[in-house]
Amino acid sequence: MEFFSKAKAVRLQSHLGKYLVADEDEETVRQSRNGASHKARWTVEFIEGKNTVIRLKSCHGNYLTAADEPFLLGMTGKKVLQTIPATKMDASIEWEPVKEGNCVKLMTREGKFLRANGGTPPWRNSITHDIPHRTATQNWVLWGVDIVDICISDSDSGSSFLSRTSSFSSLPEDYTGSPDTGSPIIQSRRSCNDSMKQVSGMEFFKKAKSIRLKSHHDKYLTAGDNEESAIQDRAGSSNNAKWTVEFVEGVDNIIRLKSCYGKYLSASDEQFLLGVTGNKVVQTFPRKLDSSVEWEPIRDGMKIKLKTRYGDYLRANGGLPPWRNSVTHDIPHRHHDWILWDVDVVEIRQESPPKVSQSESLEDDVNSSSFRLMSPAFPNVQPGGLSDDSPRKSEGRLIYYNVADDYGNVNDAVEGPSFQFKGHGLEELTEKLAEETGLENIIVCSRNRVNGKLYPLRLSLPPNNATMHVVVVPSTSRGSYTSCFNST
Repeated sequence: MEFFSKAKAVRLQSHLGKYLVADEDEETVRQSRNGASHKARWTVEFIEGKNTVIRLKSCHGNYLTAADEPFLLGMTGKKVLQTIPATKMDASIEWEPVKEGNCVKLMTREGKFLRANGGTPPWRNSITHDIPHRTATQNWVLWGVDIVDICISDSDSGSSFLSRTSSFSSLPEDYTGSPDTGSPIIQSRRSCNDSMKQVSGMEFFKKAKSIRLKSHHDKYLTAGDNEESAIQDRAGSSNNAKWTVEFVEGVDNIIRLKSCYGKYLSASDEQFLLGVTGNKVVQTFPRKLDSSVEWEPIRDGMKIKLKTRYGDYLRANGGLPPWRNSVTHDIPHRHHDWILWDVDVVEIRQESPPKVSQSESLEDDVNSSSFRLMSPAFPNVQPGGLSDDSPRKSEGRLIYYNVADDYGNVNDAVEGPSFQFKGHGLEELTEKLAEETGLENIIVCSRNRVNGKLYPLRLSLPPNNATMHVVVVPSTSRGSYTSCFNST
């Protein structure tokens, strides 16, 4: 349990160097080398009164389940699925971590183990629960634990759920195992207090309108002439080495960087080289500004590290081609200085970055507890550095949404999908969300920032096309669904 005692979310890496991921069909699980994907993130839940077992919840809100159905008829090994059980007392969703060296085995109630299969299809990349009988497959039940998010509050220890408090700065970064060109084996664990020692590097950017980033190799982060790649180059005076800084209103520790071509520095899910760690960093102009274009500056002495939403760092690679002059996002195993950057301010911002603004209360009702919506803005800065808000306004407002499950639970740990909404009224938004989710008879809610409860939207939407974060509650849902009605 020591691997999970302070973990809010984890990634599990098999002996084959692949990660346990939840498929988009919200039912099956498999192995994948793409550890940066949100599908590889599993929320850890503790069980009150049971100190030796945990539950693992996927990004879809379903639980990792040891099913009774055989994986292949006549063969050992049963399926492992994502499910929502009828009751959380179902032991099929409970896993007991058993430490073995620097790895863990996850054991079911029947004494079988979560197993990452290799070999030829259909075994390749499959996940079963079984007891390995051959010496060659003993390692297939061993898992490395990567802590993606750490609970920074000790007040909830012993409760059935970890604290919702989280930080982008909570990911430990020390690995032991393979070199930088290989896959990580296991991630060591830091205490909650250690994770809080990381200092925000936003002070380097507060007054900056545009900057240059210089790597440990004395080369500058440069936008490739193909308007797609991001590389290192010694020509710091080039316009391609200049990056415009954008702030996310309502979030104090996140920036976006826009190239001279008007595209954002983005952490993609595509591997830089097949079979090794490190994903591509590219220039994109996404249809929606999602977390892939957001970077958290972390101060390290007089330098900064830029961290992605999923805990990887912007990394300037050295060595032989194709690594030389490349830029990826990864967690370094040996070369920790490759993720350190010097910040050169090229142009100073004349005014302070926009402060947090809040829309007026949606209703003057005592039951709303002065409920307010935070409204992050996405300024549209052109390559020349001039701000032009009119094109962004014409596109409507950005709507982020999460869907409550059948028990009224909402997976807030994962950023939900989004879309551009050009309508004006709540009725239009409800119809659009029903179309996006494929659900009927939904209630559109938002979370009260004070007490964390869900409240339905009943009046007009916030003004000025402000970005909204909402929760879709189906009519069949219980729990949060009931609380929505109780608030009316």
